[in-house]
Amino acid sequence: MVEVAGHYPRLRLLAAAMLAAASVAFAWGWGLFRFAAEIPAAVVDYETPTDAIVVLTGGSERLTTGVTLLNRGLARHIFVSGVHPDVDAAAVMRSAGGIGGDLVDRIAIGHGARDTAGNASETAAWMRRHDYHSLRLVTASYHMPRSLLEFRQALPDATIIPNPVFPSRVKQAQWWAWPGTAALIISEYNKFLWSSARQAWHAAVAGARPAPSSEAAR
Repeated sequence: MVEVAGHYPRLRLLAAAMLAAASVAFAWGWGLFRFAAEIPAAVVDYETPTDAIVVLTGGSERLTTGVTLLNRGLARHIFVSGVHPDVDAAAVMRSAGGIGGDLVDRIAIGHGARDTAGNASETAAWMRRHDYHSLRLVTASYHMPRSLLEFRQALPDATIIPNPVFPSRVKQAQWWAWPGTAALIISEYNKFLWSSARQAWHAAVAGARPAPSSEAAR
């Protein structure tokens, strides 16, 4: 009886661990489907002008869309963030295609970003140099939720209009039935969670720092 009774604490611990794991898995899965539902399926605002159009590298459709928006007079400049250091402005222009000579001087590129957080901080620095306060953000639809998260953190006072593009290889409708799209959205969801956790951690650390004393402020 003593030996049997000794198993009870271990069984309870195992049951608690399994319940915790199941709860985490359920929360993660519920969040995944909620995240997928929030991926934009269309451009909501086609008309509002902004100070700048910001294009995040990652596909020719993004650049082409940015140039089309510039041609329509929806912004003063395009800023292309995350361009590889070995790629110059002329190569970027060629990949976009259809850029008239009068538009070339209105297109700037940034070489400093290596990820979405870097895109946001690089764009924020460029926007401040030009005293710009609004932007139209061009990136892939599945990338838009995380991009908005990072850009709103880097530019809390700016107006940001999402302008998603829709790569043909990404099957947003019934995405769970397409292995490639499912893997892409799951990966993007995990990155979104990481970005959210990182921002929450930084906010908590900043909130925990003591305010400067009046003596130190002098």
